[in-house]
Amino acid sequence: MLQVNDLSAGYGDIIAVREFSFSVEAGKIHALVGANGAGKSSTLMCLMGLVEQKSGSIVMDNLQISNERIEKRISAGLAIVPEGRRIFPDLNVRENLMVGGHIVSTSIMNSGIDMVYEFFPRLYERQTQAAGSLSGGEQQMLAMGRALISRPKILIVDELSLGLMPKVVDECYEVLKKLKSESIGILLVEQNTERAFSVADDVSALEAGNLFWSGTAEQARTNISLKEQLMGIT
Repeated sequence: MLQVNDLSAGYGDIIAVREFSFSVEAGKIHALVGANGAGKSSTLMCLMGLVEQKSGSIVMDNLQISNERIEKRISAGLAIVPEGRRIFPDLNVRENLMVGGHIVSTSIMNSGIDMVYEFFPRLYERQTQAAGSLSGGEQQMLAMGRALISRPKILIVDELSLGLMPKVVDECYEVLKKLKSESIGILLVEQNTERAFSVADDVSALEAGNLFWSGTAEQARTNISLKEQLMGIT
């Protein structure tokens, strides 16, 4: 569903990722792993049109979106849960979710909000509460929920477990499994490689902007040299 070919991206003269190719299929999880500064987040932000694409192509559901604005990419079926959550602290929970539905009809937005409340009952309980007063785990749930309101075909998740309690991480991963069962493709960036490998179907590993390993998650789980290399660069 998402096909990325020879993607190079960066900031001015700085190239953050070089000639990186990968794909994300419907109902599959593709994990992107590597050290801080490896180019993972730059790749994700480039997919959303927020980091300059230097070369290559991004095709979403047979639609070339390389030169499109972020609104067009969302309409094509991409949505992102950014690192650091980036919620609107002065808006309440429901208002934050409504922001994620700005490109869809009111009926789709409302049904999406109901879906998010089913996934995360705590957000329903706190729907009139200012988002900035939520716990870190609740804010991550809100960031995930906001991304789901547009009914994406591909959900991009950047550093899902960073700074969260294990119980909250478990809840978020359960939602990813549910989304996968509903044929939503997921591109997951995760520092916790063991956790990523446990849910992923495919894995790509970056180092200093270059792809140094790719394969199935099953291969990654049993590849001792890959694990040692990842431990050495994290």
